[in-house]
Amino acid sequence: MPIKVVDASAVAAVLFVEPGADTVAGRIEGFELACPTLLPYEVASVCGKKIRRQPNLRRELLRSLLNLARMGITEHAVPPTDAVDLAQRLELTPHDAAYVWVARFLDAELVTLDRKLDRACRSAGR
Repeated sequence: MPIKVVDASAVAAVLFVEPGADTVAGRIEGFELACPTLLPYEVASVCGKKIRRQPNLRRELLRSLLNLARMGITEHAVPPTDAVDLAQRLELTPHDAAYVWVARFLDAELVTLDRKLDRACRSAGR
């Protein structure tokens, strides 16, 4: 089965039913999914911010976060030095560069709602 790499913006859109969720769902349907090991923490951070803004939705948001495990995303460790090198070349944060690294490593498309990350990934040959 073909693979696609997903970033936190794409996964959060699906989990928390944000704008772009339908687009992301259509792009990842029928694919195995992959990400760097940092993705769960980035998505948890999104959840935490949502809870701070809307504490009355805490239970619902945490339930949505639990669905991350059901997405079956395979995590890949990215060597920190590679993330830093790639980040400097692409003018990204090491966090964002980790997604590009996994996409290059797996020769896979990166699914993201982050325009800057998408452009950088394309310029890196993915």
